[in-house]
Amino acid sequence: MACEEDSREGTCKDRDRDWHHYSKSSGRSRRSSRRNRDRRRRRSHSHHGSSSRRSHHRRSRKRSRSVEDDDEGHLIYHSGDMLRARYEIVCTLGEGAFGKVVECIDHSNDGARVALKIIKNIDRYREAAMSEVEVLENLKSLDTDKRFACVHMLDWFDYHGHVCIAFELLGLSTYDFLKENNFQPFPIEHIRHMAYQIIRAVRFLHKNKLTHTDLKPENILFINSDYYMEYNPEMKRDERTLKNPDVKIVDFGNATYEHEHHTSVVSTRHYRAPEVILDLGWDHSCDVWSVGCILIEYYLGSTLFQTHDSKEHLAMMERVLGPIPTNLLQKTKKRRYIHRGRLDWDPHSSSGRYVRKHCKPLKHYMSCQGEAHQQLFDLMGKMMEYDPAKRLSLDQALRHPFFSLLRKNL
Repeated sequence: MACEEDSREGTCKDRDRDWHHYSKSSGRSRRSSRRNRDRRRRRSHSHHGSSSRRSHHRRSRKRSRSVEDDDEGHLIYHSGDMLRARYEIVCTLGEGAFGKVVECIDHSNDGARVALKIIKNIDRYREAAMSEVEVLENLKSLDTDKRFACVHMLDWFDYHGHVCIAFELLGLSTYDFLKENNFQPFPIEHIRHMAYQIIRAVRFLHKNKLTHTDLKPENILFINSDYYMEYNPEMKRDERTLKNPDVKIVDFGNATYEHEHHTSVVSTRHYRAPEVILDLGWDHSCDVWSVGCILIEYYLGSTLFQTHDSKEHLAMMERVLGPIPTNLLQKTKKRRYIHRGRLDWDPHSSSGRYVRKHCKPLKHYMSCQGEAHQQLFDLMGKMMEYDPAKRLSLDQALRHPFFSLLRKNL
């Protein structure tokens, strides 16, 4: 049966989970110090003691009050507050290192609901946000008819030292949908649909000399995450099926242009390409690897490389994808990972046993031998090719047989 409408309060509580990962900038933008030197803004208000902050919370909203931050640099706000005499705050949607995201009513746009990302009033986060704004403005100008699945910035402004970015209001992240559905895998037809949109969007970035560098399920959001609920008698639980698998990519806080400085480490651990771990340098193809990891996570319902150690991560890759090519190991600056031309790894150690228990060759993860499953695993295998020079390009990915049925229906 279809999921019923929540009350406004319930919707806000749900979206607090939905948007927890939305547009999550690390605050360590690789471009900010160069690109935003002339944009630095001083704090526009004085600090007050913590007791003053607590009393500030207790004041009636009817009374005029000065703009104030908490100890972490977040803007202190209440439901019903107005920003720029335009955006009325409804509720908090989520919080991250960068600041908070709130749902707002846009009174200059017929009361439309938007997501407003309010950046902390701290220099490094403000500078990273200005870098993201520059990327978002460029992408918007290149995609005026919204052909590609990248989130669109609607507006941005500085509010007393807080950079605020307004976005279209979206649904759950693909990670949060998995989590709230007990990590049940997505149906393969939904994976096909989502994968095609993700690959087209990332190819659009690459065509415009931009690498996202932080692709992961948390940064891919459903446009609308409404679902049908069905009871699974075997598992004795309710399971959700999306009504519409359309998605958009978010979080361009660490996106990097070809001509800009490339830091040695990019991507969230589980989606990090081998050339990044081995410190061999990286380019657009590191995004391709990340997409491959995302697709297998959609298929399994869980992360493929569950580790927080680089050498163990490489060992997991070898268990799933076979030996790392000798030429890559010979070129790495990370000599502590290598012994006699091979990965320095003891399969009989406790870590070795962990890897053997939790990882297996890629094709062994297939739950069905049907044609669509075989095509998807072929696509993922080519996207997770060790050598970036041999890795599938996104142009090639879109022509892969896995998408042939989808292309016929477009």
